[in-house]
Amino acid sequence: MHNIRGVRLSAIDRLGIMGLVSSFAVALVVTIWAIYIDTFVHNASYVGFITAFFTIIGTLSYIFLTPLIERCNKVKLYGLTILTYIISYILFAFLSSLYVVIILGSILAITGSLKIIVFGIIFRDKTKDNSVSKNEGLIYTIINLSWFIAPIVAGFIANKYGIKEVFLLAAGILLINSFLFRIFNIKDNQKNKKIDKKPLKQFFNYFKDKKRVHAYFLGGGVNLWWSLIYIYIPIYLYELGLGEKIIGYFLGAVVLPLILTEYYFGKLAGKKGFRKIFLIGYLILSVVAFTAFFIPNIYLLLGILILASLGTAMLESTTEAYFFDVITTKERDKYYGPYNTTIELNSFLGSALPAVILLFFPFKSIFLFFGAAMLILSLMSLRIKEIIESKKKIKTLTF
Repeated sequence: MHNIRGVRLSAIDRLGIMGLVSSFAVALVVTIWAIYIDTFVHNASYVGFITAFFTIIGTLSYIFLTPLIERCNKVKLYGLTILTYIISYILFAFLSSLYVVIILGSILAITGSLKIIVFGIIFRDKTKDNSVSKNEGLIYTIINLSWFIAPIVAGFIANKYGIKEVFLLAAGILLINSFLFRIFNIKDNQKNKKIDKKPLKQFFNYFKDKKRVHAYFLGGGVNLWWSLIYIYIPIYLYELGLGEKIIGYFLGAVVLPLILTEYYFGKLAGKKGFRKIFLIGYLILSVVAFTAFFIPNIYLLLGILILASLGTAMLESTTEAYFFDVITTKERDKYYGPYNTTIELNSFLGSALPAVILLFFPFKSIFLFFGAAMLILSLMSLRIKEIIESKKKIKTLTF
């Protein structure tokens, strides 16, 4: 426990607060990111291709960073990623060259992969075996509070002052996160004596186990969906002339169902198992995507996309919890990086494939792509190994 002016905070509490603050900064930037790139290229399809390029960099990072993760103190690595984010956001605010933006964006893609890996491993190390899905639901709920508020703030600031000011605000908030990181004094208690010097081989070894394969594909489907929400819908709204404020309101509202229900679904998965949660969650997304294709009214379209977040609430934290449940403690450092390539792979597919579709077909055609993809993942959920965390024995942890 950590005591701050009489308030006792567990390691999970401290990680939750840090996740809340850092996610707020990242969410500010994500809200205006597609529009920021569009100011250079003035083409929705090009924005998708550039974003897809960054995801390729991120994917390779998840694979080749594994030896670094195993060798180094994860808490110190997390601190380094925050510093890199601060510097990058300040530079983005003043850049005027697309080529420099792409170079800096590539560096940030590497940093983002490292940040996700080390934060996830630290979080899992501090969680009891029978509380993984519940704590995942809690941490994602806390983080999603940022993703609810930040888009509204970003939309207001970008509309009134400009995109530059959004980057500077994000950098300032990450300075606060850096301060919290120091005073919370979280320790990395895991000592890994074995360093895997062939990360590419370890990546392919990941797929030798069927349970890990299921966790990989089901874990990435949510990121495929978020590509629609955070890349193509903002550009679509911007081209319709609705402006940054409406975009911010929508991206804030789309997170609200996650805040209200994600913790509940995490607890439910821990008590009842994962299979039905995954099946229903992906089925909701599929039905909404197919329905969206036929809706002519933009505000009704935005409304059903917000309701679709009930599906993502069932999936976002539980899919990662499922991964942690199907691997051993010794496999955590080795396979968490390869597992997270599913984030970038699906972000790449969610950026690149709709970009190709838009070269030949109208905007709404991409809803058919997302609907079909979500339906496939819903059916895949029927094949997973069922795990019920509430039946696991509790192990004593050092916090």
